[in-house]
Amino acid sequence: DRQTDRQTDRQTDRWTDRQTDRQTDRQTDRQMDRQTDRQTDRQTDRWTDRQTDRQTDGQTDRQTDRQTDRQTDRQTDRQTDRQTDRQTDRQTDKQTDRQIKFIVHKLHYYTRYC
Repeated sequence: DRQTDRQTDRQTDRWTDRQTDRQTDRQTDRQMDRQTDRQTDRQTDRWTDRQTDRQTDGQTDRQTDRQTDRQTDRQTDRQTDRQTDRQTDRQTDKQTDRQIKFIVHKLHYYTRYC
């Protein structure tokens, strides 16, 4: 009886050990899976953040470029307009001066010789 009891105890112990090992293995596997999932999630989050940052930076850069281009265009237009206006004013002034000189000369001629 004692022999049988010892045999049964040893078998029960081995069975319990195997059960415990299996349980521990499953728990370890689940824990590792969760750790891997968390790590993957963190890596995916970081990758997504970097992608989003790049897109945002690109959009911001393009927006800034467009605004700068428009401001530069307006500034250039204003400068060109002012230069054109000054040039036109000078030409008009010269033509007017010539016409006045011509008229004065004609008047002078007519009053003197006619």
